[in-house]
Amino acid sequence: MAARFIVEADGGSRGNPGPAGYGAVVRDGDTGQLVAEAAEFIGHATNNVAEYRGLIAGLRAARELDPDASVDVRMDSKLVVEQMSGRWKIKHPDMQPLAAEARTLFPRGRVTYTWIPRERNKDADRLANEAMDAGRDGRRWEPRKPAAPVDAAAALAAEPLGKSVSKAGWAAPADLGTPTTFVLLRHGETPLTPEKRFSGSGGSDPELSDKGRWQAERAAEALAARGSIQAVVASPMRRTRQTAEIVAARLGLEVRYEEGLREVDFGAWEGLTFAEVRERYPDDLTAWLGSAKARPTGSSESFTTLTHRVGVARDKVLARYPGRTVLVVSHVSPIKTLVRLALGAPPDSMYRMELSAASICAVQYYADGNASLRLLNDASHLR
Repeated sequence: MAARFIVEADGGSRGNPGPAGYGAVVRDGDTGQLVAEAAEFIGHATNNVAEYRGLIAGLRAARELDPDASVDVRMDSKLVVEQMSGRWKIKHPDMQPLAAEARTLFPRGRVTYTWIPRERNKDADRLANEAMDAGRDGRRWEPRKPAAPVDAAAALAAEPLGKSVSKAGWAAPADLGTPTTFVLLRHGETPLTPEKRFSGSGGSDPELSDKGRWQAERAAEALAARGSIQAVVASPMRRTRQTAEIVAARLGLEVRYEEGLREVDFGAWEGLTFAEVRERYPDDLTAWLGSAKARPTGSSESFTTLTHRVGVARDKVLARYPGRTVLVVSHVSPIKTLVRLALGAPPDSMYRMELSAASICAVQYYADGNASLRLLNDASHLR
């Protein structure tokens, strides 16, 4: 029998717009017991955007527990409740894609929306404020208590890992314990790569070229020589699947696919060069280069929405593989986003990074919520 959950969500902005964050809790629909919680600092945003982001996080957490569940969403935002119930139109362009994303998480007939007064939404409100406090202090929000009991067997199994990571030169200070390491591998070349054409999730989904396969094989050899990879996670797009499968076969590992790691949707720019986009869509290109909230022509996805998607994927991988070294096979934009978030750099820093095909980056995530960039755009294995 499918579960029944209650999702309580909230979001806030100190300045509206200003530094913003969200919080969400998931409760058992029969007992009211807390079964999951989520919170995140999302940068500069409005209250309404933060509230929608809280809704999405709560629905995602419920879906991860049981994708067949029915959900009763309870929020003190009259706007979100009325818009998601279909009684009010969604006119603001920043909220339209967020509402659309929320609707994809569960079939419409299995989600109901109820307005509640703020005093009955205290847990979600507390989490949103904790997230904003964390962002103010330059750290990532962490739950007060572990979401699940500690697995003693897994803890013991992790003991040798610290030694292998240290041997590879990616050691953490002893008082922080063993970090989780993401080894970020961009896919090998496709026929579009040498021509520097936009190739996102809304295009033809090209496969690796012969050179791209050769690059993936060289990367596999280099990673096998290091010997510290313990899991492989990849974008489900064709070129990343092919790259990940070549490397995983060399390492003797299985590939787990994560939708949140796919490339951004470039809309009408798919398959075009930068010069062609500048000629055909000059105003849209200028807006896109000037604001992380701007979208490519015909796309529903900006770098702001990409950042949220990649952040959710990052947290899922961190939760699944604590203290391990994970190969993450993805694309230019998601990898740059992970690097940018690790550095706490502004969105426009993405335009100042170079990521070659089949290049390797490495980011470590520590128990105190901080992250460290250990490697960027290493392509020495291709020489």
